[in-house]
Amino acid sequence: MNEVGNISINVQGGGSSAGARAALSGVAEVGMLSRDLHGDEKTLIPTIIAYDAIALIVHPSNPCDNLDIVEIKSIFAEEITSWSEVGGKARKIHVVAREEGSGTRSAFDEIIMGITEVTPGAIVQDSNGAVREIVAGDPSAIGYLSLGLVDKRVKAIAVQSVLPSIDTVANNTYKLVRPMILATREGPGREVMDFISFCLGEWAQAILAREGLVPVTSVAPGGPPEPGHRDPEPAHGNPGLEHGSLKPGHDGLEPGPDN
Repeated sequence: MNEVGNISINVQGGGSSAGARAALSGVAEVGMLSRDLHGDEKTLIPTIIAYDAIALIVHPSNPCDNLDIVEIKSIFAEEITSWSEVGGKARKIHVVAREEGSGTRSAFDEIIMGITEVTPGAIVQDSNGAVREIVAGDPSAIGYLSLGLVDKRVKAIAVQSVLPSIDTVANNTYKLVRPMILATREGPGREVMDFISFCLGEWAQAILAREGLVPVTSVAPGGPPEPGHRDPEPAHGNPGLEHGSLKPGHDGLEPGPDN
């Protein structure tokens, strides 16, 4: 935070659950999550800074280009086991999923799976990048990851006839959407409030959009719900942060786009 003095930000990874635990315990002043708060995490104050689409991906050679929610759930529960059952070729489906504790996995399970378990036969990976690599190399695979990590090596498919994009998240037509949250305990310090205000400002929101996220400022009325959203009041207006950091004595844990 160059314009507000000698303040640094220490960012660590570890996933959404680690971010929430760090904020709850006081190890971090800000916990970053790519999912809603759960259980005792709801004692934290969440501020949504963006939304992310979870994209279903297959190999580019796979002719399947659309699945509905029931079909996706059945595939990941291994009730549908052949691509021929959903418009593809007659070959076994290889399910690729994220690990327990991942924000991406948590959001996928909430939106798609409900109380149904992902098949124990799934290929479980600990990052979105690893999911992409497996699907890119396996014509029979299906996985899910953050929209911003979709590239030409994989194909994003439509869900209920709607492709994931910044526009379809913003207008609330694509339904596999999760919030990107900054979570704090009650009474955060001035520097933390300034940082959150910056993240909600025009410059930071533009950065998030370039990374494939959907700025909160672009979501249509009636769009993705905001769990307990707070509009922070900055102590020093909306500071312009450049290559600076914010670490008033603690590490800030965040999931990053790979969670």
